[in-house]
Amino acid sequence: MDKIRVRPATVDEYIAQLPGDVQDIASRIRAAIIEAAPDAEERISYDMPGYFLNGELVWFGVWRDFVSLYPLGPNHPAFREELRGYEGTKGSVHFPLDRPIPYDLIRRIVAYRVAENLAEAPES
Repeated sequence: MDKIRVRPATVDEYIAQLPGDVQDIASRIRAAIIEAAPDAEERISYDMPGYFLNGELVWFGVWRDFVSLYPLGPNHPAFREELRGYEGTKGSVHFPLDRPIPYDLIRRIVAYRVAENLAEAPES
């Protein structure tokens, strides 16, 4: 996949610039995130879709061969078994585009991140 040609201002613009077959994947990832974090603010951050709720929550980015979900790496203790077989970095996991995307797992990871962020929120 070629690089994004124009810096997107919105998540809709980000998804619209993707190849047609990948637009559906990105839209379904977006829906999974919104389902798990309906109160999160959605915006473009680091040139990709980012979600914020009491601070940074998650981002996703579509690359040539995979979709990355940030910030949770494949060795995170809460999801280590479920993420076995996926590559990534310390702070991201890569879901290959030639395999089924685990939307339910993405939803659960986001719900986990929401719980983490809410637990860290100062009491009013």
